[in-house]
Amino acid sequence: MTQTARRIGRTLALVLPVVLVLSGTLAVTSVPWAGRPSETQLLTAAAQQNVAEPAKPREPQDVLRDSLLLKLREEDPGVALTGLQRAVERKPSLAKHCMSIARDLGEAAVRLYGPTRAQSFSRPVCDTSFAHGVASAS
Repeated sequence: MTQTARRIGRTLALVLPVVLVLSGTLAVTSVPWAGRPSETQLLTAAAQQNVAEPAKPREPQDVLRDSLLLKLREEDPGVALTGLQRAVERKPSLAKHCMSIARDLGEAAVRLYGPTRAQSFSRPVCDTSFAHGVASAS
């Protein structure tokens, strides 16, 4: 019995390291650093090239316009116009953009509510530019 156990032990002692080395070699060749760039690596490298370019800061009037258009969609044009009026009162530097923002709100209101219902939200914010936007979109 001891002869059989020694023979099995010797066989394992010779075969096991060979199996381990081969399986380790196969495992290393299947990882990305083995020299075969995969599609995901190429995509990641392309995405990293764009990271080097800093994002342009958004102008305050553009941020305000986007938030008011969102309010218009989620609530109604009246809420958006009130928000515009309050924003201009808080930050007077936005007054020069008030007419274009109100006009954009009017056009968006026509797309969402139709011309008749959109016109019902009109109020004298920014020189009736909302009404002008409604009329131009109709």
